[in-house]
Amino acid sequence: MSAQLVVRKSEDRGHANHGWFDTHQTFSFASNYQGFGSLKIINEDIVQPTTGFGTHRHREFEIFTYIISGELQHKDSMGNVEILKADDVQFTSAGTGITHSEYNVHPTLPVHLLQIWVKPDNPNLKPRYQTMTFSESSKTNNLVHIISPVEDHDNSTIGINTDFHMYASLLEPGHKVIHIVQGSKKPRRVYIHIANTGGKLSVNENTMLQQGDGVFVTEVKQGDEVVFESIGDKIAEFAVFDLA
Repeated sequence: MSAQLVVRKSEDRGHANHGWFDTHQTFSFASNYQGFGSLKIINEDIVQPTTGFGTHRHREFEIFTYIISGELQHKDSMGNVEILKADDVQFTSAGTGITHSEYNVHPTLPVHLLQIWVKPDNPNLKPRYQTMTFSESSKTNNLVHIISPVEDHDNSTIGINTDFHMYASLLEPGHKVIHIVQGSKKPRRVYIHIANTGGKLSVNENTMLQQGDGVFVTEVKQGDEVVFESIGDKIAEFAVFDLA
């Protein structure tokens, strides 16, 4: 059976602009966590300089932040204090519960980021924190593996507590990359999100995405191919989520 693709347009996302904080929410809006399988949240946020989120609590989610541009300071109850920059991915397994704060401490530049929440397979996990950097050069015209299940990940990826993979790419105009669907559990599903950075993308040749769009891909299995081509005049920055 061939893959089924359904586009989620950028304007169909939840949106709120509070001045200091501009958020577009693919799945969740007003605390509605329906999501797509274990993938519950993709928020694309811009936080203005010297503003941010005070200390707040999370539990029972795998939470990761992908920095597109700018800087974000993270502090948490595990004692981690870090300023995240472009190309960084910060991962928190909230488990039994953590508190953290997130601030743009830069005096003049906004921070642009994706924040993703995934539901783990098991409750009551021990909280865990990890940051890895995936360079611009490694993502350029390549699909870089960023997150993979803990049981089979290595030092090149961040481990997550469910059957879930994330990839990212910076695809220059006219270039193509191919994603090979992962995992042995059936059925598989894939979600693609293209960031609000001006790029355009074709998926499997006949599905076109503009900045902020996403696409649900179903009826796929391990080993199937999903083909991406940058069709605009700007680099297409996008993320691929591959899950059971």
